[in-house]
Amino acid sequence: MTAGAGPSVVALGGGHGLAASLAAWRPLAGELTAVVTVADDGGSSGRIRREMPVLPPGDLRMALAALAGDDAERQELAALLQHRLGGSGVLAGHPVGNLVLTGLTEMHGGDTVTALDTLCRVLGARGRVLPMADVPLDLVAIVDTVDPDDPQRSRHIRGQVAIAASPDRVRSIRVTPADPPVHPDVLAAIARADVVCLGPGSWYTSVLPHLLVPRLRAALAATPARVVVVLNLEPQAGETDDFSPEQHLRVLHDHLQGVPLHTVVADESSVVDRRGLLSAVREFGADLVLAPVAAHGGAPQHDPQLLGAALAAVVAGASGKGRR
Repeated sequence: MTAGAGPSVVALGGGHGLAASLAAWRPLAGELTAVVTVADDGGSSGRIRREMPVLPPGDLRMALAALAGDDAERQELAALLQHRLGGSGVLAGHPVGNLVLTGLTEMHGGDTVTALDTLCRVLGARGRVLPMADVPLDLVAIVDTVDPDDPQRSRHIRGQVAIAASPDRVRSIRVTPADPPVHPDVLAAIARADVVCLGPGSWYTSVLPHLLVPRLRAALAATPARVVVVLNLEPQAGETDDFSPEQHLRVLHDHLQGVPLHTVVADESSVVDRRGLLSAVREFGADLVLAPVAAHGGAPQHDPQLLGAALAAVVAGASGKGRR
């Protein structure tokens, strides 16, 4: 976890989107810090956070696995952390890493950051993993119903899983507690960063929550880093149905509240209205990078090497104008 010759990068997000971002940044960054959402309330993470006074471990585990060392032993350990237990008993469905991280947190008196640093050392991680808040968060959304026969035009939905699964259109989202504590190491990493990267990922439940935590948003507004946003390849069912890339960007911009936006990276084959997106990007004072960043075949996902090439061009082109 020592800094090298590349830029200091902080990548914010959660789940598969953050894992893709970390895989793209790790060959480029001299110092890489993942700041991970802690609002997951489903599956193994939901079961653990309901039974134990700990942060939901799932997204933290995925970030750890994404940063594991390249040698065979470390990769095997990363695969073990990702392995889900089978069977039909009380442990069925739990990834091994969720239990390991929870156990280490208990061993260290509830200190999740120390537990994460321990696992980073064991994995030979090419970076550091930190939680976005020191307490578990809940997401609360106001949604507008898509059912014309529903007399209640809007309603509140609580919880990441419920929001992601809702067919209704999300109008706004907030976190509870409203002003959670943030670890000093998170704020320090953002303050010294050369690049801060948001996305890709679930827009309302993995990306935007970082901008809803006052201490995080204040740190992001004050950092001299170049702020880069990686747009998703397609709308996400249940969160951003029918959203164009411009709509994703406008929703993000509505939540920035003083956080600068310097560069937007989008997959060139996923953008239908290039002029519309370019106009929106320029309206917000940012640069647009269109590049082939999608993997070929299978479900839509970012290719780490292609995304890394696009991000490398962003970093190389910044040369002084990226920091304020």
